[in-house]
Amino acid sequence: MFGAEQGIGPQLDGAGLRIGIVQARFNESITNALAAACRAELLALGVQEENIDHVQVPGALEVPVALQAMAEREQYDALVALGCIIRGETYHFELVANESGAGVTRLSLDYQLPIANAIITTENMEQAIARQTDKGRDAARVAVEMAQLLDTLN
Repeated sequence: MFGAEQGIGPQLDGAGLRIGIVQARFNESITNALAAACRAELLALGVQEENIDHVQVPGALEVPVALQAMAEREQYDALVALGCIIRGETYHFELVANESGAGVTRLSLDYQLPIANAIITTENMEQAIARQTDKGRDAARVAVEMAQLLDTLN
């Protein structure tokens, strides 16, 4: 939501964090921009390049299985899901959006591991382009903030 009030969060410090990124290739120009913005923000927040693992999968429905494989390694402080689903003329949009989102949420809860979900869903390519950079940065910030929070709660 553009113009949404996000509030003021804590000071973010990614030093020492290990972050995994799973990027869907479908709508690759958008997901590449999401990934570039996410990686740049992680680095700006102090996450070291060597502590960022980035894998690609064919599409949004495949993102959860790659996230699960990463979660099972028990070496990440947070994960990031990146993808782009653009509404088409069939029900497939809803299926992919709902199932990928539910899978990401379930994994986060099952593994008690923060997963920033930046699988964007839009009506058209123009909306996707308008969101690609901000949502990539937001995902990085969410991953770092939630990793910090869970560290204090555990």
